[in-house]
Order: sequence, then structure tokens, then C-alpha cells
Amino acid sequence: MKLSQFSGFLPVPGALGEIEVAGISSDSRRVEPGFLFAALQGTRADGASFVADAVKRGAAAVIAARGSLTTDPGVPVIAIDDPRHALALAAAVFHGLQPETMVAVTGTSGKTSVASFTRQIWEQAGLAAASIGTTGVVAPGREEYGSLTTPDPVTLHLLLAELAGAGVTHAAMEASSHGLDQRRLDGVRLAAGGFTNLGRDHMDYHPTVEEYHAAKMRLFTELLPKGAPAVVFADDTWSQPTIDAARGAGLEVLTVGRKGDFLQLKRVEHERFRQRAEIATGGEIYEIDLPLAGDFQIANALVAAGLAISTGLEAGKALMALEGLKGASGRLEHVGTTPEGAPVYVDYAHKPDALENVLKAVRPFTTGRVLVVFGCGGDRDRGKRPIMGEIATRLADVSIVTDDNPRSEEPAAIRAAIMEAAPGAIEIGDRRQAIREAITMLHAGDTLVVAGKGHEEGQTVGDVTLPFSDHAEVRAALAERAA
Repeated sequence: MKLSQFSGFLPVPGALGEIEVAGISSDSRRVEPGFLFAALQGTRADGASFVADAVKRGAAAVIAARGSLTTDPGVPVIAIDDPRHALALAAAVFHGLQPETMVAVTGTSGKTSVASFTRQIWEQAGLAAASIGTTGVVAPGREEYGSLTTPDPVTLHLLLAELAGAGVTHAAMEASSHGLDQRRLDGVRLAAGGFTNLGRDHMDYHPTVEEYHAAKMRLFTELLPKGAPAVVFADDTWSQPTIDAARGAGLEVLTVGRKGDFLQLKRVEHERFRQRAEIATGGEIYEIDLPLAGDFQIANALVAAGLAISTGLEAGKALMALEGLKGASGRLEHVGTTPEGAPVYVDYAHKPDALENVLKAVRPFTTGRVLVVFGCGGDRDRGKRPIMGEIATRLADVSIVTDDNPRSEEPAAIRAAIMEAAPGAIEIGDRRQAIREAITMLHAGDTLVVAGKGHEEGQTVGDVTLPFSDHAEVRAALAERAA
């Protein structure tokens, strides 16, 4: 591919247009002869510092922010205002193919479930569908664990091309605030977008909640084409500002939830492992048995159904498909039961709103006590630690504070910050021991939630990630109790 094929968004003078581009990268270590290297300013390192290495490895040209390079690297430099945006568009052009129907969902909680549910709804309609997000990539004949909610643009566009080349026609992906702010989704040809909710998260990256919301709104204000559907959960504190942003961008706003006008939740009955819901749309009322617990899962299912319907699926098919949904890994996932019948759930809740939602979700079907095991991550938003401690002790009968990826921080200091706002909580630093202690406490009628890790399979201490799975530890502790 010639450099001139990127001239729609890169200032490429005539002579430079004949340069052959063999690949694209923002990581100098991955540069090969003929690559276009993007020197990005990161939070920890400046890509300009790696231009010489990229050129040494064979970079044919460099994209860089204006004024960021102080010396001539010996290859053409394309200076622009927003290298991240240019990198994403270049990756989209270079890889070309994408599934015909792409949707993205943003919000603080529920993105993984909505992406998974949307894929499952499409699958039940006979469509070749994929989902991309925190738990990885799921597609026909493909299931891969991932580490980032929204992959970098080069990885993302390569993935989309692979999926489309394999016959995938529909794909749903998560849009994190980091991914949107860092332009990772730019160049994705989106047909619709969704919004779940907004709570406190990533305050180590976004200065204020308002700026956090604004980053998420790029999905609606900059990435979706005018007139495209914006499916918005209507019952959240941040629903109206999101509706305003989407309407201001000229999108077709479709609201869902109890206050929704597109898919309205009329009534719901909670049971231990399912919920019966009445959903109104288009003058019809559908009675649905959703095989998942918790109000938040109904909200996620409605956003997913809205995305599927707004991109062409008949409403009745989409809503009836909800009866066959399987929960995303680590999202209020029932892992086992004690001999006395007390269920144990693993959930990814690692932020205040999510912890509150999951504890409220299990209360209606718990006749005894609600127990929770949780912690807070190191090198992240420190302000949420006492908030989560307060939530746990307010909504659970027994709270055990433990470690959850302390990273470079002193684990005891993290626990202490939580314990300050958690009177009566039990502190057990060893997460394995905390889970075992909680399971030994369970009586008939109780419910245990092990929160924070969800699908994760490691515990990061310092700069080392040790193997650790809440699922495996719960199963081992239940087996010990049953022995």
C-alpha cells in the first residue's frame, strides 16, 4: 500500500506518496522494514524518544505531533496535530475489512455484558456475530482471553479484518473512556452506540466525573454518523446528559428501561436465578424470562436488545432471545453452592456503583445473610476505597476486606483505607484465605459474593502477576467444605 492512500487525513506531499507502507505500529519494537511508525505521547513515555529505534528497525516514515521531534530522523516525518487519531484512521485504511454491522457500548458498568448479550442475540437470529472487550474476543470458532477493554487501534483493526475475513457480519465491542479518549475506536465504521450508566471510576486518569463523562460521549458526538441510533439506558443519573449529548450530535436517541420510550420495562419479578419481565415496545408487551439475577442485568439486556433491534433485527426475535442469554464470565456468575444450599457468586465489581448494584441484586432472594469478600486495586483511584468500604458494610451483613491487585502499593495501607469506613468488617489480607473463611461462615439461606476480579486469572503484586482465580478458589473451598 502506498503512503498516498492515507492522504485523506495525512498531509502527504506528492513525492512522499510513492513510499510503500508494509505495516503500521506505535511500538518501535514491532517495527519492520517499510513500516509507518506513529510516535505517540503516552502517560509514561513519549513516542518521540523511540523514533530513532523505529528508523533503525526499518521505518519508512514517521507520524508525529507538530514540534515534537527536535532532530531529523533521516526518514520523512508527517507532522500533525493529533497523531492518535491519524494512527487509528491509518490502521483502518491499511487493514480495510470490518464486519458489516458494528456497534459499540460505553458506560461505567455493564459494557462487557451488553457486548456479550448483543452477540448472543444476533447468534440466536442465525447471524455470524462476535464480541470484543474486557473478557476477550468471542466469535464463531474463536474464543480468546484479552487484557484491555478496548484494544489499541492497530490491534483492533487487524482483529476486525480477521473477523470479517472469517465471515463475521455483526460485531459488538466495548468502548472504554480510555479507549475513546485515546482515539482507539476512530476509524471503526459504527452503525449504533449504547450507554449503560455512569459512576465513579478511573479518577486516576480523568480529573473530574464530568470529564470522564465527556470522554465517553465521544462515542456519540464524534464517532457515530449523524442519524445513527444511540441506545441509552434511561434510569441512570447520567442518562439525561447522555441523551442531550446524543441529540445534540444529531443521533436518533432510543431510550430503554423503566423510563424508556423504545423498550420500556413495565414490571419485573425477581427470583434467585432468573427474573420475569414485561417489556413494552411498538404497542406490544412481551413477557420474558431472563435467566439472570439483578436489576442491572435487565438494564444490560435491554441495551443489548435495543442495539440489535436498531440495527435491523425484528423486536420480537430480539426480546425472545433474552430468554437464552448466558451471563458474561465473572458477572454475578454462580460458581457453586454449599451442601446447605447457600449460593456463591463471583463478580467483577471493583468500583463503587458496581459493588452496590451486585449487593442489592442478591438481597431480594437471600433469606439469611449477605456476605461479601472484596478489596481495592493499588495504583488506582484511592478515593473510592472508603466509599466501597461504606457500601459493603451498609448492604452486606458480613464484609471481609482483602487484597485485590495491590500492584506497587503496600497492601495493608489499601486495606486500612477501606477499613476506615467499614466498621465491623473483617480484615484478611490473603485473598485465598479470605474466600475460605467466608465459605466456612455460610449457613442455609445465606449468599456470598466474591467481588473484584471476576474473569481475571491473576493477582498483581509489585510488577509480578501471580496465578489466581476467584472461580478456582471458590470451587476448591466448596469442595473442602463438602468433603
